[in-house]
Amino acid sequence: MSTDTVTLPKAGTYTIDPAHTEVGFVARHLIGTKVRGRFTDVTGSFVVAEPIENSTVEATVQAASIHTNQPQRDDHLRTNDFLDVPNYPTLTLKSTGLKQVDGSHFVLSTDLTIRGVTKPVDFDLEFLGEGAAMAEGKTVVAFSATADIDRRDFGVSFNHSLLDGSVVVGNKVVIEIEVEAGLAD
Repeated sequence: MSTDTVTLPKAGTYTIDPAHTEVGFVARHLIGTKVRGRFTDVTGSFVVAEPIENSTVEATVQAASIHTNQPQRDDHLRTNDFLDVPNYPTLTLKSTGLKQVDGSHFVLSTDLTIRGVTKPVDFDLEFLGEGAAMAEGKTVVAFSATADIDRRDFGVSFNHSLLDGSVVVGNKVVIEIEVEAGLAD
């Protein structure tokens, strides 16, 4: 499929390759350093439709798979203070709309669910291209997406105030998604 000299992926159902997909996040800590993390267990699929605006995506992240390179912090993030993994084991994303901005840039409107709370979130989405896969005769497509959320909107409101009144964790969280996928067989 081609629009304004940009070739988009062909129509069909694609399966996300979890080995080459990353769902990451960035949050501020103390005076502004960035703490980066990711989820290591991601599944999902999307349908590229004609017209492209009718395309859909669904993905699920296992909350327990959170990884920030610091086991004590990861364990804390799994508690009721943050993700409450025993009660809310998954985070989900389901598209509600797609709008082409220009060329390979889109706005992907979604319903994002964290801790059982579903809110609309718009992602800046970029189609990175299509190329040969490791398997003979197969191809893969790649996308990159980002969005800013306020964690408090999803019931993640834990914080700790220091003596000077500053807080330990910022409320803004940047979600960064890198996806590689292939056509489902």
